[in-house]
Amino acid sequence: MPHLLVVEDDPQLRGALVRALRDRGHAVATAATGMSGLDTAVTDRPDLVVLDLGLPDVDGAQVLRMLRAVSDVPVIVATARDDEPDMVAVLGDGADDYIVKPFGAAQLDARIKAVLRRLGADEPEPAVRVGELVLDGAAREVALAGAPLDLTPREFDLLAYLARRAGQVISRRELLAEVWQQPLGGADKTVDVHLSWLRRKLGETAQRPRYLHTVRTVGVKLAAPDDGPVDTAGAGVDGAGAHPAGPRE
Repeated sequence: MPHLLVVEDDPQLRGALVRALRDRGHAVATAATGMSGLDTAVTDRPDLVVLDLGLPDVDGAQVLRMLRAVSDVPVIVATARDDEPDMVAVLGDGADDYIVKPFGAAQLDARIKAVLRRLGADEPEPAVRVGELVLDGAAREVALAGAPLDLTPREFDLLAYLARRAGQVISRRELLAEVWQQPLGGADKTVDVHLSWLRRKLGETAQRPRYLHTVRTVGVKLAAPDDGPVDTAGAGVDGAGAHPAGPRE
């Protein structure tokens, strides 16, 4: 099921789009302003964004440029502006398609499917199994020994990134770049804190790991409990200490 983000300030149109897209099998989140839409797109990482240009806080074209600086998520611009220069400009800024209001839900759905098909984003993602840990990327669900785990969106993204590279040691820098979209650093202890939360939900500790193993000065890897011993000195990534659980995202 594709996960969409609709950034639209008009509440009536936003509600109509949500109902129509959900009826067509999409999971839909919404934002009413440009900055909240940008934050949601970066944090939740939807499969596609439907972006209005006439937003109350920041022009949608500027939101598109900011989003393109940190994400390659497909974007369909939906707007009442029908001038060719505007269309050319947003396509040049990185939009994948452009649809002019008013439009029918069927037309938008067709364009969404075409963009996802072209980019390969609508192909079903196979479940990943590591020992008794099963991660369903399409449904964004995780189960351990058959019991579902309640993860925040960021915890899921972190676990999914590690699970798809099970057995590989992943550096803190790579996790910040790929999961948090912060290639130049920042969020100093974010990785360590989220790993601590994940360990608690997996029923393990840094001192007694089962799935999440820290490799001193290198990074962390996800491995099934019977994959053999790993150097687990230190509690956090790169030997950082364990951090107490904090509030959910």
